[in-house]
Formats: sequence, structure tokens, C-alpha cells
Amino acid sequence: MGETYERAGVSIAAGEEAVEKIREQVRSTFRSEVIGDIGGFGGLFAFPQDRYREPVLVSSTDGVGTKALVAQATGRFETIGIDLVAMSVDDIVCQGAEPLFFLDYIAVGRLDPNHIKQLVTGVAEGCRQAGCALIGGEMAEHPGAMEPGEFDLVGVAVGVVERDRLITGDAVTEGDILIGLPSPGLRSNGYSLARRLYFDVAGRGLDDPAFEGERGHTVAEELLQPSVIYAASIVQLVGEVEVHGVAHITGGGIPANLERLLGRHVDAVVDPRSWETPRVFRELQRIGDVDDDEMRAVFNLGVGMIVVVPENVTHHALDLLRSAGHRAVRIGEITSGSGGVRFS
Repeated sequence: MGETYERAGVSIAAGEEAVEKIREQVRSTFRSEVIGDIGGFGGLFAFPQDRYREPVLVSSTDGVGTKALVAQATGRFETIGIDLVAMSVDDIVCQGAEPLFFLDYIAVGRLDPNHIKQLVTGVAEGCRQAGCALIGGEMAEHPGAMEPGEFDLVGVAVGVVERDRLITGDAVTEGDILIGLPSPGLRSNGYSLARRLYFDVAGRGLDDPAFEGERGHTVAEELLQPSVIYAASIVQLVGEVEVHGVAHITGGGIPANLERLLGRHVDAVVDPRSWETPRVFRELQRIGDVDDDEMRAVFNLGVGMIVVVPENVTHHALDLLRSAGHRAVRIGEITSGSGGVRFS
């Protein structure tokens, strides 16, 4: 028998089976603008021209970082696709864009249709939460480059905003109020440090308790908490109140991401006592004796998104965000300054 693609490590049949397993999940995300079905050479989306005078497309691409290694080690892949969607849709909504559609790329060492189904189930759930359609993607089998069981995820989100409704941060001014939207866990950032602290410094395994002296909640459960997706709530908010800035708190924590909104004439003053820091951050800090500045530069510390609004709409904005299911709180204000972030 001659050589085959199968013997080289790539299974065409497994790829076809995986497509069938994810078909209904993908279809469950479709909006009315989606044309065609899964399996085309490109995803088709009819742009809703009648809704816009001067539309601007906004796009973002991201992955889930070393959180994927935790999923791989546990064999639990149902929720990490939610994280993938969150990282991109919550970026584009910072500029006021409504997420329209999403594309994913899944690379694996060996293609297992059930593994792919779990990953795409999470991506589809994330798209439903964000209100965007999953209209395309790619599954790539890379024998030799990746070991069986290894995988990586990348996603692309595309959204739209009216040009005169773009949120750029230019409107942020002294007297504005900072509203924080809580994140119960790490989202998808800081995992290299979190894994080092839990596994190398504390010597814990994935099935060990996440918190010293407390059983019933494991390290794996804590590290695999899916990201909150804020996009739909922010889209609703910017449609009803004046919003001067939105910052997605990812790599770099609150300081680096909030600075992206600030001009040279203002500072952001954040009160870290205004929200409850989730226990996981206190545990990680204790394990590694990590100083406050390092914690703030790496982790979100319990705030996944910050919205900057004029003081006179603060109560309305808080009501809208709380009605959408977020325990939003006032966490600071904008003062005169030189473009920095300070903690009070």
C-alpha cells in the first residue's frame, strides 16, 4: 500500500466528521444578515447599509494565551471558546462598534472531532452572548509541529459603528466618572504568572483546592472560569447615554488599558476599595508575595471593563448596566493631570 495523507498524520475523514459535529452549533449563531451555510470558501454577511449613514468597520484578532494549556491539561474544552470570543468582541466594543460576525482558527496536533465540537460549542456560545454570527473558520491539523492533544485558538471579530459615534477617548474630560464592570476571574490574562504561582511556587495540582484550607473548588475550576462578555451591554449603553471612553481590561491591567483613553491633560484616579477583589487575586498575591504594582500591571483584579461617562449620566449608566446583569460600580474619576493612572 502506498503512502497516504492519513499515514502522514492528517485525517480528511476526521475533518469532515468534525464539520458535521459543529454544523448546528454554528447555525445557532446566525443573524438575519448571514447568507448561505457552513462549508463555503468564505463567510457571507449582507451588510445592513440602511441602518448607517457613514459606517466604519472595526476589527480585532486575539487568542486565549496560556489558558489553553490549562484546558489541555484538564481535557475540558467546553468554555475556552467563550474566552476566545470575549477577547475580540470586547475590544471592538470599546470603540462603540456592534459585533457583527466572528471567525475562528483552530490548530491541533491531531484532529479529534469530539475535541473540535467542544471548542466550537464554546465559540458559538460566546457569539450568542455577544450577538454576533459565527460565519467561518478553519481547522488545521499540524502533525509534527504540534503533539496530539495540543491545540491553539485564534479569533477575529468584525463590527460596525457610525463614524460620528466612534468612541476614541478624545472626549474624556476632567470631572468624568469611571464605572467598573466586575470580572469574577482572570479572564484570559496573566496566566503565565498564575500558572507559575499555583504550580511551581505553591506546588498545587489542577485538582487541588484553589484556596488554602478550603476544599470543593479546585485550581482547574478557578483557572477555567469563562470570561464575562460585556459587548452586548456596552452596545446598549452607548445607544442610550453619552459615553466618553471604554477600556477593556486585558494584558497590562487597569493602568495600561485605561491610559489608552487619556489625553495629556487628564489623569484617571481609581479607588481600589470601591469594588471587591475576587479571592483568586488575593491568593495569587499571597502565594508569590507579589507587590501591588506588579499585580495591577498583570491582572484585572476583578474589573473586566471600565466605562467613562459624564457625571450627570452616572446613575442612568449604572442602572442600565445593572439591569443587563453586571454589578457595575463607580470606581473613580477623571482629574486634571498628564495622562496617567493613579490609585487612591
